[in-house]
Amino acid sequence: MKGRPSAPDVVRSSYAELIVTDLAKSRWFWVDVLGLHVQAETSDVLCLRGTDELTHHNLVLRRGPVAALDHIAYRVRGAADVDRAEEYFAALGRPVRRVAKGDGTPGVGDALHTVDPLGFPVEFYYDIEQAERLIQRYDLHRGAAIARLDHFNIVVPDIPAAYSHYTALGFGCSETIEDEHEMYAAWMYRKQTVHDVAFTGGAGPRLHHLGMATHESHQVLHIADILGALHAESHIERGPGRHGVSNAFYVYLRDPDGHRVEIYTSDYYTGDPDHETYRWSVHDDRRRDYWGNAVIESWYKEATPVLDLDGNVVPVSESAIDESAVRVGADGLGG
Repeated sequence: MKGRPSAPDVVRSSYAELIVTDLAKSRWFWVDVLGLHVQAETSDVLCLRGTDELTHHNLVLRRGPVAALDHIAYRVRGAADVDRAEEYFAALGRPVRRVAKGDGTPGVGDALHTVDPLGFPVEFYYDIEQAERLIQRYDLHRGAAIARLDHFNIVVPDIPAAYSHYTALGFGCSETIEDEHEMYAAWMYRKQTVHDVAFTGGAGPRLHHLGMATHESHQVLHIADILGALHAESHIERGPGRHGVSNAFYVYLRDPDGHRVEIYTSDYYTGDPDHETYRWSVHDDRRRDYWGNAVIESWYKEATPVLDLDGNVVPVSESAIDESAVRVGADGLGG
């Protein structure tokens, strides 16, 4: 019997494309306040990147009628892996669509678009235009001094199914939240950090947040101060604080459409071949906030809808488990 085709060799989480309803307001938030750099701009699209990104973008904002996730994107090891992605997801019975250079996201070459078994729109690509090195252009660093996109956090009703799917794609697992019966969350990686993708239990598929890395903890505090000075403190949803899971110092913000972004620093290396998964008990109240700070309900319940390959909002399924109902004194979801 012929086996399943080989999975594509994923290098890392690379970029996300969000649909926004007011591009000018989104530009104010992501560029003027957070400090992402504009790589390309039209009347309908903004391609943005952090200071460490040497590729064309790590965030794309596209004007549309409904705020949503158009797709998340993973870069693969080589051009042949785009073909492997097509074969792999077709064998799973998932919709697949090849997108030629110039027909999709600006700067991206030949790509494979699919809706994965979890219901998420995902792109796999290798070829992308390169960009100027800004790592030491300190004169251009501003806002949160965002370095790069670090991870996606996705809301799924079935955490074990998400874990199984990404394990089959070759992802490792750095940390989980569990009890004796259930897995409530997992953090999985291809690059040698805590995660490229994490799973939050809940009604899904939905995007919980994008994690944007900065180099120093004071930059997390600085962006909160900037928002306060602008009388825009309502964009701060949670934090600053420190996660138990991942050890990250963080603040969560909401953009003008409600898309959530985590400004994130201080996680750790996971590249050793014998790196073991750290398993947090769901009854440990430090797992989501190491300092024991409570989390408002919106953080548990609200998230961004996702689109299928034809631009339609994907219906959500409810989750059988609810980590937020485990009351131990403090918490949050994600990392």
